[in-house]
Amino acid sequence: MTAAATATAAPQATTAPQTPPLPEARPETLGLSRPRLQAMSDAFKREIDKGTVPGITVLVARRGQIGWFEALGQQSPLGATPMARDSIFRIFSMTKPIVSVAIMALVEDGHLLLGDAVAKFIPEFAEQKVGVVSGGQLELVLPTRPMTVQDLLRHTSGLTYEHQGDGPVHKLYQESRVRSRKISNAEHAALVASFPLVCQPGAEFNYSRSTDILGRIIEVVSGKSLGAFLTERVLVPLQMAETGFSTSEANAGRLAEPFAADPWTGDKVALFNMLEQPVMESGGGGLVSTTMDYARFCLMLRNGGTLDGNRIIGRKTLELMASDHLAPSVAINGTLLSPGHGFGLGFAVRKEAGIAPFPGSVGQYFWSGIAGTFFWIDPKEDLFAVFMSQGPGQRDYTRTLVRDLVYAAMD
Repeated sequence: MTAAATATAAPQATTAPQTPPLPEARPETLGLSRPRLQAMSDAFKREIDKGTVPGITVLVARRGQIGWFEALGQQSPLGATPMARDSIFRIFSMTKPIVSVAIMALVEDGHLLLGDAVAKFIPEFAEQKVGVVSGGQLELVLPTRPMTVQDLLRHTSGLTYEHQGDGPVHKLYQESRVRSRKISNAEHAALVASFPLVCQPGAEFNYSRSTDILGRIIEVVSGKSLGAFLTERVLVPLQMAETGFSTSEANAGRLAEPFAADPWTGDKVALFNMLEQPVMESGGGGLVSTTMDYARFCLMLRNGGTLDGNRIIGRKTLELMASDHLAPSVAINGTLLSPGHGFGLGFAVRKEAGIAPFPGSVGQYFWSGIAGTFFWIDPKEDLFAVFMSQGPGQRDYTRTLVRDLVYAAMD
């Protein structure tokens, strides 16, 4: 067998764990059922024994304290090292909420407005056209309005991901260097601007490379690399010492890895190398992190934008971010938003108590990563959870499973 991580990876994380732990309490003092949490643990042990994933971590916190934090299974299918609380994971799109908070910090500083045109910061977007398929041919038409920063945050920009369809615009993405970790954020943004949009700005929700473009705007506005800005404004204030666009060789023994082949389909699984510093610091999916690091980010969100006396974002700004920003006229493409959900500025948002095929509360907000990581904040229940695994093909299943089991444990 060969190692599953074959491509490239994620500011550098530290060489030794320095992230302060969050306070822990007995689950029953937090309104959590210990027997039901044990049932959750048993369920994931069964999945590990079945070969669904090599291993997982799950952290459940309520009222600002951890009631359950467990690491199960193996860190990598290629070795005997057990999964640990401080194992390091590729969090992919769980990078997006961190970058979204960072861009909103610049809004709070007065450096930009949500209604600003993207072309104000990246001129190449001023020339971008909309691709319309007519008679089997791709025709280019002028946009009816400029793409805005708000469009990027809520994925109504008209940009897309190469894996979100097979139309002519998607094929342009697929045939380009857009996935390369060896191009700069500036080169990546110029390349994306050279492709037609898949729809008019504001017309549709299309999950996309929008947050990568936000990362480039952060660089343009701040005059710093994305990694440097995130470190200064988010990671250091939150003491997220293990989060970065790569990690040190000294941490090679702490890396969580997937099966080399998907256990359900047999397809090869190839994820980036967490030890390799990329040229492109992907705002949409480039960070690596630990469960505790991301829990500190979640606790900051739960607290309304502050942690340990450090304000990362204002309470009303966060309230805006965690609200639905998709008007009824906006078409929702793809399956990432379950029924009863909308999308805010960096997070999915639950709008209905029912409709979705899993439990939750109205006002809950969350996002996940393509390799199997997931988090959510439930303000109504004063609850947050962080789930980590490296099982791309099983991510929809494990996300729903952990939601079902955590909510079943609430008294």
